[in-house]
Amino acid sequence: MKQVTLQVKGMSCQHCVNSIENALKQVGANGKVDLKSNSVTVEYDENKLTLDAVKEAIEEQGYDVA
Repeated sequence: MKQVTLQVKGMSCQHCVNSIENALKQVGANGKVDLKSNSVTVEYDENKLTLDAVKEAIEEQGYDVA
């Protein structure tokens, strides 16, 4: 399992947290959102999922991944 922390712009509330965490679950990753630091720590199996796919799942929810 690989773990990365991504900076995400546009998050402001619990709805944002839920949207991102659920989107990550749907692609097979686990995410922990930290609103204070505007970041998401993601754990995923790099044999099944790429970092680009993880970023895309977040971006599809309307957020910008730095």
